[in-house]
Amino acid sequence: MPDQPRGPAARLAATLMLGGSLLLLAIALLTTASVLRRWLTGHPVPGDFELVQMGAGIAVFGFLAHGTLAGSHILVDSFTTWLPPRLQAAIDAFWNLVWGLVALALAWRMALGTLDSYASDTRSMVLSVPIWPGIGLGALGFLATALAAGLAAQRLLQGRAG
Repeated sequence: MPDQPRGPAARLAATLMLGGSLLLLAIALLTTASVLRRWLTGHPVPGDFELVQMGAGIAVFGFLAHGTLAGSHILVDSFTTWLPPRLQAAIDAFWNLVWGLVALALAWRMALGTLDSYASDTRSMVLSVPIWPGIGLGALGFLATALAAGLAAQRLLQGRAG
């Protein structure tokens, strides 16, 4: 078993994963409460679909960095399995760096979206909740993912990842 990643990027990834997990649990409880309320009173929890949409999106961003560090994303290696392990690791490191650059670009664009949403005071339709915090957390998730991808590439090149 390879050694576990350590350091600020790994701690941030673990924190975001834990936060995303707790948020998904809260969404499940909210959905259960809304279904029960609709069954008992004929009325759901107001704005439940807005909260589920925002919460699920934020939770997914919380899992990206940890999934990148754990190497648990889908990997298609049909054409490289015959290559020596060091070359396979170099190829995987390259694609981790590409993924990191994509995540960094997405973090940058979402950060700009956060500022725009804040400046325009964009809100959800039913509950009138500001949406900029959710977009900002998404930007943080992508930034953490970019850091995790760089760390994963480094670990692959050093022969420390499985």
